[in-house]
Amino acid sequence: MAAAQEQFSDHSDGIEGGGGREDGPVPPPFRLAVDELRAARVRPELELDPTRPPRRLAPYAYALEAAAVEDGEDLADGRLVLLHDPAGHEAWQGIFRLVTLVRAELEPEMAADPLLPEVCWSWLTGALEARGLSYGEPSGTVTRAGSYYFGGLAERKPATQIEIRASWTPAEGRGGVPDTAAHLTAWGDLLCQVAGLPPSGPGPLDGGGGAAGVVSLPQRRGPHQP
Repeated sequence: MAAAQEQFSDHSDGIEGGGGREDGPVPPPFRLAVDELRAARVRPELELDPTRPPRRLAPYAYALEAAAVEDGEDLADGRLVLLHDPAGHEAWQGIFRLVTLVRAELEPEMAADPLLPEVCWSWLTGALEARGLSYGEPSGTVTRAGSYYFGGLAERKPATQIEIRASWTPAEGRGGVPDTAAHLTAWGDLLCQVAGLPPSGPGPLDGGGGAAGVVSLPQRRGPHQP
């Protein structure tokens, strides 16, 4: 696993500030939240690296990208972005927001399940709840898309990709700082689940074997590479 604590890329140790605040001090709650992300430990199947965050979604942002890898093959990939607005955000109902994209390529017969979108969304909420995390204002989409090949590409098998885009407001803890390390761990569980990897060790609510009643989706293809 690549270290998540690489130096930030831009102002103030690389923490991205928007709204004309790039040269000002980084708010302590945001810096503490980012420090927790940088120090978090995730499953060994995840390769995790900092990446350039979006600049206009919030005054401050930090982003990580990850891939779930087995035997050298990328089975799923994604991005997790931490947003912070010290003034608060009406739609968030808080001062922090987590935004994610997770995607994987599936076997067509599995992707044909009509309940797949609902199941994938339940994996996100289940991963958070299995780690005992409180959150609010969840929203997002689950998209599946199929590719079929013809002519010179006809030898390729049909491919179906699942994509989860979601955001939620993490509950603030001591000092107004959410437990971002735990949210990252839960997000890593989601990424591995979408990749079809077996559950990790027990979370605080399940007593063993990962989230109770949650089954990973069998798949043998990695995420689509443009």
